[in-house]
Amino acid sequence: MTDAIRPIGMPKWGLAMTEGKVNAWLVADGAEISQGDEILEIETSKITNVFESPVSGLLRRKVAGEGETLPVGALLGVVADAGVSDAEIDAFVEQYKQHQAEAASEDAAPEPVMVEAAGWTVRVLRMGPEAPDESAVPLLMIHGFGGDLKNWQFNQPDLAADRAVYAIDLPGHGGSSKTLDGDGSVAWLAEAVRGAMAALDIDRAHLVGHSLGGAVALQMALDEPVRIASITLVCPAGLGAEINAGYIEGFIRADRRKEMKATVEALFADPSFVSRDMVEDLLKYKRLDGVLAALQRIADVSFPGGRQATVLADRLDGLTVPVQAIWGAEDRIVPPAHATALPQARRHVLPGAGHMVHIEKPAETNRLIGEFVAFTGG
Repeated sequence: MTDAIRPIGMPKWGLAMTEGKVNAWLVADGAEISQGDEILEIETSKITNVFESPVSGLLRRKVAGEGETLPVGALLGVVADAGVSDAEIDAFVEQYKQHQAEAASEDAAPEPVMVEAAGWTVRVLRMGPEAPDESAVPLLMIHGFGGDLKNWQFNQPDLAADRAVYAIDLPGHGGSSKTLDGDGSVAWLAEAVRGAMAALDIDRAHLVGHSLGGAVALQMALDEPVRIASITLVCPAGLGAEINAGYIEGFIRADRRKEMKATVEALFADPSFVSRDMVEDLLKYKRLDGVLAALQRIADVSFPGGRQATVLADRLDGLTVPVQAIWGAEDRIVPPAHATALPQARRHVLPGAGHMVHIEKPAETNRLIGEFVAFTGG
């Protein structure tokens, strides 16, 4: 395969994704596209999202048609220099399809594992090179209230190109222990994550924390900065007292599809991101033994009276760890104005995105995280 011809393949968004449907092409044949341009709308059983081009150049051929459902990795289109002949592209397409069929029978997607950490069982998903450069400090991703490691499905694969990237489930969430043996506070959750790092033999890590996970990451950096290389806060709690208490209460209370859908739509600037399967998955999770009690305890301690109990903004002057914040301009859960607690150069407010900015704007979020991690070293 020549460098003058570059494939665009069906992405893998999340552990459960095995195929995707091409809903629409957003660019024309022959268009000049750049890496990060929105070129396709792809539908999966979990979510419909815009696919951003992984390469730059001329879109010489659309291999996948609108309405076609294809497996992960299947060839969607071909980008090639103007001087490449149609015959060369034909040969490339056939070679790619052969290679993809062989790879599908050999490659297995990474699966989460369970580890024992400080008295609780934690589910963790590792991505990245099996033997990464020893100088590449690993990255640890911490989800928010009511979420799980799958919330990073659009981010973890990209960020794992050159280092180990771990996504974990907090206590009470995902596949981790549902019975809390602590008070459920931000400080206790931070201690639980440190236990997970020890169980995974992670001495030092870059942290990415979303929402409540952002407050947890910030608490960890204040408690034990020597173990934290940098922090990226994604729509974080912990920088101000205000929070959408109605969302927290609604998420815990919702036990029917219609209620849950209306509640979760508040997370996105574009409510079409909320699919039927996403809602069903959340309802199934909430029906597991111990989940409601765990969520209620965390909410009672972290958000008493509809306010954030842990506000760390006044401690930032003493923070020795590099920190940046990424916010969706239309966040209806945690006010984007809280970003002003950080210096101008370290805050990024992205238009057209809500509280789940890392899902609605994955390419921009991944770029900001990747550049910050590289800038801070390791």
